[in-house]
This record gives sequence, structure tokens and C-alpha cells, in this order.
Amino acid sequence: MMTETTITLELNDIQAGALRRRPTPYTGAYFLLRIDERQAGREFLRWLIPALASAADPEQQAWLAASLTFQGLKALGVPQASLDSFPLEFQQGMAGRAADLGDVGESAPEHWEQPLGSAEVHLVLAAIAPDAPRFELILGRAREIMHDLSGVALIWRQDVASLSTERDHFGFKDGIGQPAIEGSGIPGSNPHEAPLKAGEFMLGYQSETGDVAVGPQPEVLGRNGTYMVFRKLHTRVATFRQYLRERATSPAESERLAAKIVGRWPSGAPLMLAPEQDDPELGADPHRNNAFLYGDDPRGLKCPFGSHIRRMHPRDSVIVGEVRLHRMLRRGTSYGPPLAEGVLEDDGADRGIMFAFIGAHIARQFEFVQAQWVNDGKFIGAPAEKDPFIGPNDGSGQFTIPQQPIRRRLQGLPAFVVNRGGEYCFMPSLPALRWLAELNT
Repeated sequence: MMTETTITLELNDIQAGALRRRPTPYTGAYFLLRIDERQAGREFLRWLIPALASAADPEQQAWLAASLTFQGLKALGVPQASLDSFPLEFQQGMAGRAADLGDVGESAPEHWEQPLGSAEVHLVLAAIAPDAPRFELILGRAREIMHDLSGVALIWRQDVASLSTERDHFGFKDGIGQPAIEGSGIPGSNPHEAPLKAGEFMLGYQSETGDVAVGPQPEVLGRNGTYMVFRKLHTRVATFRQYLRERATSPAESERLAAKIVGRWPSGAPLMLAPEQDDPELGADPHRNNAFLYGDDPRGLKCPFGSHIRRMHPRDSVIVGEVRLHRMLRRGTSYGPPLAEGVLEDDGADRGIMFAFIGAHIARQFEFVQAQWVNDGKFIGAPAEKDPFIGPNDGSGQFTIPQQPIRRRLQGLPAFVVNRGGEYCFMPSLPALRWLAELNT
């Protein structure tokens, strides 16, 4: 049994984007840069570091965060011994791990939006703010640097912003479930879940296994850093609406089927606390909308075993594996214009979610959840079923809804979400960024 210890995270050294939740509403963007000249890349970091906020300010709502791909670390001239100390999955990158992640067919790397998944992506900047003026303010420094410094090129930009409904494109309230992290001072959203060890999310601290989450070497490079995974997920909203319409006899039944697939009603109210109908007041209450477990629903009559939220975080469900070893910080943001309410035909616009994962263990957190819980149903006793909402379904998928006296099974599930590309990134601490900037090899 692990002994209880009291730790305090070194928040002044941790980038704000690693721990702070995005504001609501929000506006922001992802920027991908290529480092063409080693010294220019280091100079870029030297100039950029003063513009990067730390996680120490609990009131911080606008920030710029910097991450590097494995190819980016190589472009900066990081010593080979340090490069070799990174985990294999990070070295291979998302494109190299695509088959294991279920990124096949339409989601395969050969169909990704360029330059995602290529060796040209070196540095990732993520900017987020509550409004456009503050977004422009935090972005000003980076713009000045890119304008004045050759040898570093901007190669891709994806703007993100909350929709007027403050829901995702499918119509559901998002960003509800977040874990508490020991020593961070940041509360979780579920009072029934004990804080997780800091080493699940930040390198250099004890993890849930009892071991210290070891980062890349030397220690200054790894400590207080973390990994950031992002995926550009295109959402087929019209396809989702059509699928529900064809299998429902009324708008109310269509909404109920959607809630069973997701595990929540559109307002954010969970089926576990509102099994029969939506409860907008509950959905809007951050102190109640995630305060539940699954222990009193052993048959999945309230929330199906295969629903999206129950797969992503099974909580106290009886499953194979230890849930606390696979928790993630998720930072999803919306991009693209909304599809008008009630429209059932695709308008050709690119819309979706920029999914971001933060954690100290890419393999047993993001990759495990994606491969085992999203793409496979063995852990819930339904090996033929994938996540009905975000899984790589191909028109032959199915989803079981337990109910009395006879269960219902939805057939012919298509892909409602397609991966347009992504990257595995290392988000260094602020001291690590200074170490990288001062490399002289």
C-alpha cells in the first residue's frame, strides 16, 4: 500500500496550459511551426519564454503554451542521449502509432490534413483566452518574434472558439469531467473521486503506481514537464442527426437515443442523475453535474456500459483494469461554424473538436484509452462494440442499450468523427525551455 504524502507542485515552473482549465467562453488557436535553423529555433524560445504564463496564478484565464514534437527537439539540437531517454511512443509520434490507435480508413495518416503527422511539425503553440482582445494580447509577442526572426516558419494554424450555445457541434455541453491532482490546489469536478497522484500528469512526481514518473534526461529537461497530445477531429453532425432521426419516432426519442450514446443529456446532466429526461438546472451546476458513480447501475439501465462517457472514464464500474491508471486531463475546443439547428444534410464545412490530452504517460493513458476503451469492448463484455460516439465505426458498428424487458441494439453505426491528424508533443517546464534555449552544440 502506498503511504500518503503531502506534496506541492512547483507551479511557478509549470506552464499554465498544462494544468489550468480553459475559460468559458473562449477563443484561441493552435499554431504549428517548423525550425529551419537550429540557432534561430533557440533564439525563438529565448524571446518567447517571457510570454509564457506559469500555472501559479489561479486567476489566469489567458495563456500561451509551447510544446515540441520529437522532430522539433532534434531540430533544436538536443543531445542524442536526451533524445533516447524519451519513451518510444513519443519518438514514433502519432502517425507512427496510427494503426494501434484505430486511425485507419478515412482516419489513416495518408488522409490527414497537411502538415499534421509529418516531420515538418516541430513547435506547437496553443493560445487561449476568454475573448478576442485578450487573445490578441497574449499572441502579440509570438507575432513579433515570427516577424523579426528568420529560420522559424509558421506552417499551420487552426482557430478555435466556443459556440454561442457553449456546447460542442453535436449539441452537448463539454469539458465537464476533470480529475483533481494532488498538490495542485485545483479541485476536481467529482467529489467522489480522490485526488490523483501528481505523477499521473506531471513528470518528476510519484504516480498512482507508487513510482516516480521519470521524464527525459537530464532532470532539468524532464521535471515539471508533461506530454500533450492533440487531434483534429472532424465531426459529422448531419450524419449523427440523420442516424438518430431514422431510428426514432419523435424528437424526444431522438434526444433520448443521443443521450444514451453519449451518457449525458445535451445540457450536461448525466444519465446517472437524470435517467428519464434532461435536467438543465443540474447540467449547469458544476457542483452536481459530475458528482456520481456507476455502482448503483450494475446493469447499465441508466447509463449504458458502452456509452461514450462510461467508456472514457468507467469510475467504479466493474471492469478489467485499474481505472485510476488511465485518467487523463482533456482540453477539448471547438472549431468551424455550427450546422444550423435541424439541418440533416451536410453543408461541406469543416467543423469539429481540437482534442487535447495532458498526461505524464502517453502509452497507459491516451493510447490505452483510445485502443482499449474507445476501440474495443472486451473490458465491458461487448468485444464487437466500439465507442458509438467517437469510435472508428464503419457502418457495421452496433451499440447496446440495456432496458427492460428487452434490450435495444442500434445497428449500422457509421463514423460520426474522423481524425484529420494530430501530434504527440512534449510540454517542457519553463526552466526546461530555458535549458533548450541555451543549448550550444
